[in-house]
Order: sequence, then C-alpha cells, then structure tokens
Amino acid sequence: MTTAPKIAMVLAAGLGTRMRPLTDDRPKALVEVGGKALIDHMLDRLAAAGVETAVVNVHYFADVLEAHLAARVAVHPLPHIVISDERPQALETGGGVKHALPLLGEDPIWVANIDSIWIEDAPAIEAVARAWDPDKMDVCLMLASTTESLGFHDTGDVFLDDGVVRFKASGETAPLVYVGVHITKPQVVAEGPEGPFSLTPIWKALAAKGRVHGVAPAGVWMHVGDPGARDIAEARLAGTAT
Repeated sequence: MTTAPKIAMVLAAGLGTRMRPLTDDRPKALVEVGGKALIDHMLDRLAAAGVETAVVNVHYFADVLEAHLAARVAVHPLPHIVISDERPQALETGGGVKHALPLLGEDPIWVANIDSIWIEDAPAIEAVARAWDPDKMDVCLMLASTTESLGFHDTGDVFLDDGVVRFKASGETAPLVYVGVHITKPQVVAEGPEGPFSLTPIWKALAAKGRVHGVAPAGVWMHVGDPGARDIAEARLAGTAT
C-alpha cells in the first residue's frame, strides 16, 4: 500500500491583487473565510490527512504571515511549519517548489494552494492519497467538475480517462478543473529555469507521457480569488453549518 506524503508545500507567496482591498494590510493567505484564515483552512485539511510538516513560502507581507504561523503553533502543533523565504522575489508555483527543494526532501510531497475552500462528501485529500501510485504517475491532481465548482475556469482544464489526465486543447471545453491540491514527485521541478516559473508546462509535458493522473472527489469546490468569491464561500460554508 502506498504511503501518503507527510510533507506538504503550501503556496502562500502570491500578491493577492485581485483580492484588494482585503489584501491592503495582509497577504491573501490571511484573508478570512468563515472566521478562519485561508491558510488555516488548508493547513487543517492537511493535518487531518496526516501531514506532519508544511513548508510555506512567503513574500507579500511576509512578516505578518510568519507571525500568524508562529502563533498558530500554540493551538495547532501540526503540521510543523517551515518557512521558505521568497522575500526578494515571488517565484510562482514551479519556482516556489524548486526554491524549497532543500526543505522538502526526495519523497513525494503534497503541494497546495491557499485559495481553495471546499465542502466534501468524504475526505477529498484522502481520495487523492489513495489514487497515488508512484510507479504509474509523477503527479496526481485533485480535480472537480466544472458544474460542482465556483470561481474556477468555466471551460475546465482537463479530461480524465481511467484516471489519466489529458489537458484540453485550444478551443476545447473540458469537464474538470484543477482545484489546488496535488501529490507530486518533487524532482519534476529540478530542471526548471532559475527564477519564477509555473508548474503547468511541466504537467503538460508529463501528461503527454501519461504520467499525470487525477481524481475528482464528490463535493463543492470554491476558488476564493476576489472579495465577491470570498463572500460566496462564506455564505456556502454558513449554509452547511446551520
């Protein structure tokens, strides 16, 4: 049986420009949804899935985010937080993971955005862990139906055929979107360029070889990308709590 990763890379260095004015005095990771910071929603999900260490990259309002994470430890000792400092330059998704490689080790890791909130029918992260098979894949994406997600691409990102991902071609509409959490072998970024770069071209190259798989757990996924989306996510979460 494949063991789920115990280390996660949490991508929290974005500028959050679309989230203004909520990010005028804080990083996007500390915008609250339902009384809890976005990054705490994700860290709590990862902790529940058995993650022991979270490497968090910081850039915009880095000191504020570091102080929040330090205070969190008193209440939530897991996951243990390690900072990947990107104060000089935000490195995007691929560059951020590459910069953090010395902190991540060589075993497969989780990589998670901080702007996805979801209401799940069953533990979604565990579904990705069950699907992970390092012999068959280098990346396993958490996906959601375009009809069961809010704030993502209406035209979708990928198709799924017996668990294997195919990225849509230009002009196509795909039924599934990537919703911000995946398992990967950290080595996939090792040959990436110096400085900022995206994970997407790496995924597309690996998908052409059949090495990107995915799973679409049941639930409702919300991308919290701007103040309006934050309000929608809060309303949906409040509706499930009543």
